[in-house]
Amino acid sequence: MPSKLVFFVDDDKMILNLLEYTFKSRGGIRVKTFFSGEECLDHMQLKPDLVVVDHMFTGVRGQINGLQVVRKIREIDKDVTILVLSGQEDENIIADFIQSGAKQYISKDDYFIDTLIETIEAEVGSVS
Repeated sequence: MPSKLVFFVDDDKMILNLLEYTFKSRGGIRVKTFFSGEECLDHMQLKPDLVVVDHMFTGVRGQINGLQVVRKIREIDKDVTILVLSGQEDENIIADFIQSGAKQYISKDDYFIDTLIETIEAEVGSVS
């Protein structure tokens, strides 16, 4: 069975490094990380199976935010699974993401890695 391609998009390099290490070390998926939404969108032709997007990108002024990324991904690929990983817990923001095409909103809490592993395994198969 070919490995699945997962994109992680976050402006926090520590989070990206953690996600890359966690999922590359588990196997079963190929990981590509992006520091901005624009970078992710520029690589959508690679046809990821799943995209995990942060809500806010504060590293570079003028960047599009996570909600805009989700909407643009939906214009490019209506079938890719999109998860949002964010420290924001505003119900209106969560509703906007779900309404725009994200499948699930995961909070960056103390257990987000475990939740993300379970969710990605459920979506793309085992990442043992």
